[in-house]
Amino acid sequence: MVRHPSQLLFLAIAIATLVGGSQGANILGLFPSLSPSHLIIQMAASKVLAEKGHNVTVVTVLEPVVTHKNISLIQVPLTKEEAQQMSDTFEAMSKTDNSNMAVSMLRMMGQMDFAFKKNAETLKDDRVRDLYLNKDNKFDVVLSGYFMNEVQLGLARKVNAPVIVVATLPPNQLMNSLIGNPLEVAYVPPLGDSVEKGRTMSFLKRLTGYTTSLFFGIITFLTDRRNRNLYKEVFGDDPSMPEYSEIIKNTSLIFYASHAPSEGPIRPNVPAAIEIGGIQIKDTPDPLPQNMADFLGNATDGAILLSLGSNVKGSHLKPDTVVKMFNVLSKLKQRVIWKWEDLEKTPGKSDNILYSKWLPQDDILAHPKVKLFINHAGKGGITEAQYHGKPMLSLPVFGDQPGNANGMVQKGFGLTLSLLTLEEQPFREAILEILSNPQYTQKVASFSSLYRDRPMTARESVVYWTEYVIRHHGAAHLQSPLVHMNWIAANNIDIYALFAVILVIIILLLKAVFQFIYRRCISKTKKEKIL
Repeated sequence: MVRHPSQLLFLAIAIATLVGGSQGANILGLFPSLSPSHLIIQMAASKVLAEKGHNVTVVTVLEPVVTHKNISLIQVPLTKEEAQQMSDTFEAMSKTDNSNMAVSMLRMMGQMDFAFKKNAETLKDDRVRDLYLNKDNKFDVVLSGYFMNEVQLGLARKVNAPVIVVATLPPNQLMNSLIGNPLEVAYVPPLGDSVEKGRTMSFLKRLTGYTTSLFFGIITFLTDRRNRNLYKEVFGDDPSMPEYSEIIKNTSLIFYASHAPSEGPIRPNVPAAIEIGGIQIKDTPDPLPQNMADFLGNATDGAILLSLGSNVKGSHLKPDTVVKMFNVLSKLKQRVIWKWEDLEKTPGKSDNILYSKWLPQDDILAHPKVKLFINHAGKGGITEAQYHGKPMLSLPVFGDQPGNANGMVQKGFGLTLSLLTLEEQPFREAILEILSNPQYTQKVASFSSLYRDRPMTARESVVYWTEYVIRHHGAAHLQSPLVHMNWIAANNIDIYALFAVILVIIILLLKAVFQFIYRRCISKTKKEKIL
């Protein structure tokens, strides 16, 4: 019991301090990507922070499947025309040979032009503009979902907050410049590729890596030019805004959806590169919907999960490809859960196939009856399969998927086939090979143990480093000097030029000295002959 006024005052101050200390930070998430799989990873990072007690406001175009009571959503949805255009774009990409990643990315940039314009339109929405026009709003940090959309870093400047970029890829050339990460093509293979333990890259692989880096250099240049134009369009009416080149130097950290010690490749990263691979995977799987739980529970011969991701729909595939897939899957003794959007027009009816327009993929892969995951080699899906120790058959479509599939095969976790040229016999043989040969399961299970062995979980890393950036007001002390250097200085071109000039001067001086000595010798010889 408190008897003295000073004790009462002390208690009141203590309570106020505890209440004040329990209030979370205000975090803004900019996730306008048109890829649901990207949004899952980005929202998973936001949910972790919301669970920690932080107040998170998220801007999206798509409606997220991951949410939390502490997350306030501002959705700028697609119009019907935009949604159809997006569907048509993914359909066109699914019917194109995208085995070369760099060429695929160049092609995709043209095909996805409307996506980048939608990104800019989202930033101009009145509800988004109110985030900085309303002076009562205060944000301690901005999480920026990456999709070659550095233009949205301008919004972080508007709200006067540091930036953490959330990437769905491992460290790569497209994002290196944001944090000054070095480009090491001599021993770091291209995105999605890998090098066997104890081996170095062969000459051919180094040549391929160097050529790929040139392609990515072109992509980076084109992306930079487009972002500069969009930046002027969105923020050009504010004379107080700095140049675009200064805006992109505001990045404090990048959260990468990767884990190099297990996945590779082993490469140098600056302190601002934080890997959070597996952030979307739950510590404890949620219970499955009853129909799926019963379906898998009765799978006496095991089960297969088939999902080609959230972008490519069944209607995008060639009809004869769908028929071939059904003919193979319907004759298996294993049960199959097949992600299919139009339940009124399924590929066919079979007692061993369950169609669903939506799948709790992570929870299904955690089920012990699942023996194979047929996927499109999206980074998120491969990560979940690796975490749960499930072998894979990948049918890549576009973007980083062909590289992801090849990397998965090189590690011995499964096989890959071309979706464009899929035939029944190779499809059946690949499935049976993976199901009957235990080496695939053994290798991915061994990897799963390595993948989980970390000093901090992905969730702990997101919380710690986000709060670190908030505590240190952007953590400028972690920023690499390379961020503020131009290409000439960063590559010592000016020093090499100086050495070249000095070398030329020395050569010219030596030449002049030798010519002088030669002329004196010739002159002396002539005089001696005359005498």
